[in-house]
Amino acid sequence: MKIRSVHSGVQETHREAQAPIDPATVVATCAVVVENPLAGQGRVDDLSEMEALGAEAADFLVGRCIAMLEAVGCTAADVRGYGKGAIVGVDGDREHSAAILHPRFGAPVRAAIGGGADIIPGTKKVAGPGAPITMPIGNKDDRWVFDDMDAVDIVVPDAPHSDEIVIALALSCGGRPGARVQKP
Repeated sequence: MKIRSVHSGVQETHREAQAPIDPATVVATCAVVVENPLAGQGRVDDLSEMEALGAEAADFLVGRCIAMLEAVGCTAADVRGYGKGAIVGVDGDREHSAAILHPRFGAPVRAAIGGGADIIPGTKKVAGPGAPITMPIGNKDDRWVFDDMDAVDIVVPDAPHSDEIVIALALSCGGRPGARVQKP
């Protein structure tokens, strides 16, 4: 994995709709900007290189996200929700992001947080520098837990270049701030 840059952050929500959130909800995000080894090659049917890149990126990203959570008093065991996303530069193929995010990305994330029985919701697109991506967040064990359904935006102002990919992960602790929607 040829990294050009890493962008990360933590959002702690202590108040929502004029009401205190105690304990605060926390979302850690990390995005890595990497070289796309298949950029400019047109359609490539063997995407195993991208699948391997997905596993390597996931291992890197989850380590960074957990470190950020620990810095604000959360642990990997506190993670309730997760999400992922990728933006492929315009010399790439949307299928590059699918190969990165789907076959092998989840295993390193689940190993690091101690499980996760449900899918890691994700999104992907082809775009240029500064393009935002909204990553859905869902409960790690049950996609129907409404309190953990949320989203987070990722923007890397100077990425992806045409031959790059932005790969991102979000981990959440505490669910959506002020969640109170109930299943009928």
